[in-house]
Order: sequence, then structure tokens, then C-alpha cells
Amino acid sequence: TGSSEVKQLTQFAYFPIVSASHHNSQIIFEHEGYLHTFDTQSAAYEKLTIGIAADLLELRPRYVKGDQYIRWAHISPSGARAVFDFRGEVVTVPADKGDPRNLTLTTGVHEKFPAWSPDGKQVAFFSDASGEYALHIMSQDGRGEARALSLMGTGFYSDINWSPDSKKLTYVDNGRNFYLLDIASGVINKIDSDELYRPGTFRPAHGDWSSDSRWITYTKLTGTNFQQVFLYAVEQKTSYALSDGLSDATEPVFDRGGKYIYFFASTDAGPVVNWFDQSNIDMQMSRNIYLATLQKETLSPFAKESDEEEAEEEKAEKEEEEKDSKAKKKKKGQVEDEEAEEKVELVRIDIDGIQNRILDIPVDAGNLSGLGSAKACQVIYLERSEGKRMMHVYDLEEREDKEISEIDTYILSADGKKMLYLKGSKWGIADAGAKPDPEKGNLNTGSMEVKIDPLAEWPQIFDEMWRINRDYFYDPGMHGADWSAMKEKYAVFLTDLSCRSDLNKVMMWMGSELGVGHHRLGGGDMLGETPKVKGGLLGADFKVENNRYRIAKVFEGLNWNPKLRSPLTEPGLNVKAGEYLLKVNGQDLTAETNLYKPFENTAGKIVYLTVGPNVDGAGSREIQVVPIESEYTLRNRDWVEGNLKKVHEATDGQVAYVYVPNTAGAGHEYFKRYFFPQANKKAIIVDERYNGGGSLADYYIDILMRPYQSHWNMRYTNDFKSP
Repeated sequence: TGSSEVKQLTQFAYFPIVSASHHNSQIIFEHEGYLHTFDTQSAAYEKLTIGIAADLLELRPRYVKGDQYIRWAHISPSGARAVFDFRGEVVTVPADKGDPRNLTLTTGVHEKFPAWSPDGKQVAFFSDASGEYALHIMSQDGRGEARALSLMGTGFYSDINWSPDSKKLTYVDNGRNFYLLDIASGVINKIDSDELYRPGTFRPAHGDWSSDSRWITYTKLTGTNFQQVFLYAVEQKTSYALSDGLSDATEPVFDRGGKYIYFFASTDAGPVVNWFDQSNIDMQMSRNIYLATLQKETLSPFAKESDEEEAEEEKAEKEEEEKDSKAKKKKKGQVEDEEAEEKVELVRIDIDGIQNRILDIPVDAGNLSGLGSAKACQVIYLERSEGKRMMHVYDLEEREDKEISEIDTYILSADGKKMLYLKGSKWGIADAGAKPDPEKGNLNTGSMEVKIDPLAEWPQIFDEMWRINRDYFYDPGMHGADWSAMKEKYAVFLTDLSCRSDLNKVMMWMGSELGVGHHRLGGGDMLGETPKVKGGLLGADFKVENNRYRIAKVFEGLNWNPKLRSPLTEPGLNVKAGEYLLKVNGQDLTAETNLYKPFENTAGKIVYLTVGPNVDGAGSREIQVVPIESEYTLRNRDWVEGNLKKVHEATDGQVAYVYVPNTAGAGHEYFKRYFFPQANKKAIIVDERYNGGGSLADYYIDILMRPYQSHWNMRYTNDFKSP
């Protein structure tokens, strides 16, 4: 306007103006989902009505398939089929013969976290068909209606674990509570709650059921961020501590024979479990496997052995006893098969003194996970090393640990005879604790296909986003926003959506009412996404001179580091500032052509350049380079090194300069790279401009605030000071 006056031109109270642009006296802007124009001369605005005849393909119902939609998996009790949460539907897949079976067929409802009952008859899962999540139980063949059970909890639920008798199950909620539900009555009891909230959608608490369905082993997050193992007596509704809380104890499971409980524990987890500390970024906890004997008379499976000579009569008697025992077991098995209901042996647990009956299983400590028991006196676990997970089986009777196969994760069947496993992106069913046969048991997950109807899904997605914030947002007061009113306010846009990105925008608008950082949203099925084409960059600045591109600066790199490779500084090229870029792959290049056009899709590929000191090509040479996709790291390093040089020159080398781009991994790396080589200077400038955020900056602060502790007097060279 030519003046410094700021004047409000519109008076919208309910929705803001977005995406404004102007031409002459006209300003065009978006408001409440519609385009408007504002005339600065008349101070009048007009709502535009624009009709576009479009196909709107994203609105059409369609079928989708692909392993990217698999979100959860479980296995039937005999391993005949697997069940998946497949893009919000519950779908079972055969191990060998047959077709996938969609049990739910509800495109406008979200079902998730299915679990097959041990008797094989039913599948349980969570569904928001009512508008709130409830437990649904239905026949495994998909016939009939599902039974819906209302849940106790904080709105969102996970980790269904059936009791072996299929009469009860446990689950957790987003509030870090652990529950037991009786299927017949629907009665729910809260078993326990975590003392701290560790970030994540859920924290699985359930460890395992005893074979008689009378005991549950689980973990609880304590006030020190350590997990502690407990035993819960179902009939007495009482919990007992198994581990002492002085280690991070996880994944407890019962031995199939009923004599032991196995669990992981880490005694070096202290600095690592505090998830918001930057100082533990390069730390790794290790875990050992432990067992606790459940009965006080059970001897240690690792008791020292001694070979003794037996008399002939003793050998004969022992062999006869073994034959009688095998015959009795065989006869007993035949009788059990004929009975309508198999009797389960009760598991006795002597709580008194149980912490004194914990033993270390002699396998190497490491990055261990996936603890399981498929057979009595055998432990299955996964060891992660060098980016791969290896399945192991430790046999207590043989006292031997065996590597089985590379597997990413697995789930045991209820009878312990089969396992559902994942390796890479491939799912399969194999014998539990055995190396999978590559020719058998591979699940055809690619055959899963579900029909989606975006117009039915989008209101559900909108509603769930609203409920997620209602039940997860740290402030139950929602930063003062009337959250119910916000849902009503933004729901009016749902009938006008044309694509998934429209839905995302509306949900982002609603989320912005909370006025909080780190509140993000994205993703979803979108059609017609254009594949990105990489460019190709040389790590240099150019200027136009004499209708040519002249190199103004070549950014130095560290060519031994792939992330800091500078193409024009490769050995033997000797490209310098002031030279001209004359040709690319033999084609003449002038300033009339966009500099980046001949480098389209050349990142990582060989390109031939003609460079020289003269605009007419005299004295030029042809070189071979490999352009890079991004120059960010080169330019960032140049900026950092330039600042370091400025500080060094301005302070006569007495002050250190350290740049930290964030308080996450990169900041941790930069601080180590630049601080310690300058630790002998008198002062330090820590530059955190453009900080990208991350964790607590305890790593920087702890080092900078360390008090003087000692000097080491050396006979030769300078004395050494600490710190």
C-alpha cells in the first residue's frame, strides 16, 4: 500500500483464510473449502462457484491387494491356517490348500489384532463397528454374526491372548493397563498397570498362560523405566513378583512341561531404557536368558553331572522301567484321544522363595528377543547380529544351543507344534523350532484381496483420528479446545471430499485446533502418484558468463565417505573454480539451456563432461563423473567448516566451534566429530541454529558441565588434564 499501516480486510471468525494469491486489485483465497475473491478497491469479497467434470477415481470402490496391508498376524492352533489384520479386515489364509477367507467384509469398519482361540473354533479381534472399539468373537469359518463384548479401558486395545482352555483372554489398552476377560460372562478384571508411560501405541504386557489356564505371567513397567516380571493367580486375583526389579526383565513364558518359567533380563539396560536421553544413542543393552523353577523340589537342570558305573541288574531294571513308562504313556494317549475332553495337569507354583530359584541359561548375552517354548525343556529365541535375526533352540536336557534359521519373527501355534514365521516379506508355516523347508509352507499372502469403498471408509478414518486424539493426547483438557465441537465443525467437509489428500487436509485442520507441535498426519491410499525422477548434481556453484556456465565454487568433500562424495573432486579430475562446463555427454551446453536439464536422471550414473579454462573450448578436456542425488551434506559441511574457520581466525584459535543440527543421531555424531578434537581450547561456541529437534540434549550438557577432576603429570610431552 506504500505505507506501514496493517489493516484487517476480512472478518471470518470460524475458519481461517488459506492459500491466498493476488493479481492487480484482486486477491483470491481459500476459505472453508471454497475459493473466494476479494477486491481491495471495493473491499468486497465473493464466493466462487466452480464446477469441474472429473472422474474422481479415488471415490470409486475397488479391490486392493499387497503385503503392505498386513498389520498383524496369528496362527490357528494346529497351523492349518493363519489369520491376518489385512487393511482393517480379518482374513485367514491356508497353509497349503484353499483360498483366503475374509471373515469381516466391513469396509467402513476397522477391525484389527485378530487372535485364534486354542480350541480352533473362534477368532477374536477388536472392532469399532459401534463407534467405539469392542471385542468381537466370531466363528473361524466366518459364518454367523460376531458376538460383541464391551471393554473396560481407555479407548484403544491390543494384544489378545487366549487362555489354553479358550474360556478367558487378556488384553492391554493405550493407558498401559492389563486386563483379564471371562468369555462366558463378559466380566473384566484389571490385573495391573504400568507406573510409567513409555511412548508407543501400546506396550504389550502379557507374557504367557500356564497350560492349566490358572496362571498368567506378565511384565510391568516400573517407576525406574525397568520392566519387572510378575505371576498372576487367576482364581485368587493376586500378583506376585518373580524378578526383583533390579534388571530389565522381559518376555516371560512357561515351559511346556510346567516346571519352569523362562524370561530375558538385562543388567546393563540402565542408560538405555531412558528413551528420551540423547546420551544413549550409541549404546546397546544386552540380554541373557534366565529360568525360574516353579516347584521348590525341582532340581536345577544345570546341576553338575557325574558318570557312574551301573551293575547289570540295575541296567536291566532301568530298561524295564523305561519300557513300562513308554507303554503307559502310549495307552494314556489313546485313552485321552477317545475322551471328549482331555484332562489338563494342574501347574503348581511355589511362590515362597521363587526369586532364589532363578538360574542363568548358559547362552551368550546379546541382542535377544522372541522367547518361546514349543516343547518341554526347550527354549526358542532370536538373536540379532549384524542386521540379521537367527533363531536358536536351547535344549535343557542336552545342554546344547543350536542355530536353526534366519527368521525375523515367529508365533507359536497353541499346541506348540507349528509356528507362523516371517522372513523378509515372506510369511510361512513350519514345524516349531525347526528350519523351514523353502519348498513347503509358504503362505500365498499375495492372494489376499479386499474390497474398499472410500466413501464408506473416510468417515470412519475421520472419526478414528478424532478418537485417537481424544484418548492419546497428553492433556485430557485438549488445550482448551471443545473437542466434541471440533468434530462437528470439521465433519461438514466429509461430503465434499474428492480424494484421500482432501481427507488428510481436513483432519490436519481439525488437529491444528489443539495448538501443539509434533502433531502430524499423512499417508493413505492415493491413486495416480507420479514416480519421482532423480536429478544429478555435481557439488558445485555456477554462474553465467559469456553465455556459458562457469564454475564459481567446487565444494570439498570427503570422498572416502559415501555421504560426502563430491563428484568434481574425485582423484585425477582436477576441476577448479573458474573453468567452464562446455558439454554434457557430448552435447554442447550454453546458458540458453537449463543447467539441470542434461543431468536429469543421472544420479549414480556415469556422465561425460567437457570442461576447460576458455569459453571457446581451447584447452578443454573430457572427464568422467558420477553425479549425486543431493548436495545437502556437501553444502552443510562447507557451511560448518566455514564457521569453524571464522571462529578460529576471530579468536586466534582460542575458541572452539561446534555445530549440532539436532539433538538426535546427527547432532550426537556432529558433537563427537567436532568437540573432542577442540577440547583443549579455552571456550566453546555451540551453534544450534536450524535445530531439527530430537531428544534431551543431556549428552552435550553433561560433557560441557563436567568439573575438573585431575591432572596426569607426564615425564615426557605435556601433562594430561581430565576432563
